[in-house]
Amino acid sequence: MAARSGVRIDPSAREHVDAAINDWLSDVIGRDILGDAQNLAPKRSGRLRDSLRAEVHDKVLRVGSLDCNYATDVEMGTSPHVITPRNKKALSWPDADHPVARVNHPGTHAQPYLRPALFQRRTA
Repeated sequence: MAARSGVRIDPSAREHVDAAINDWLSDVIGRDILGDAQNLAPKRSGRLRDSLRAEVHDKVLRVGSLDCNYATDVEMGTSPHVITPRNKKALSWPDADHPVARVNHPGTHAQPYLRPALFQRRTA
């Protein structure tokens, strides 16, 4: 019969370990993924790159854009689609021959920046 060890684990140890994990995710992994995503993001205006954030809550790291409404379209691309006016009767833009009621958009190619940043090999 084995004797029981007199070792006891401090009940607050889990809190310390969780805090250390959150710090590591935020200060090391999150910083690196965010930096890579910002470097890989297309830089037409810089709005997408500047909108990227990394945050950690309860040992979960999230990296992405909170306020750039086209971030997913850039990452994943878009299929062909029809553009129609929302608030006017027709669409118009500089250099257009005339206003039009609809435009057949050919779609856009994906320009991944988050997935390549996420899948970079990293060492602790």
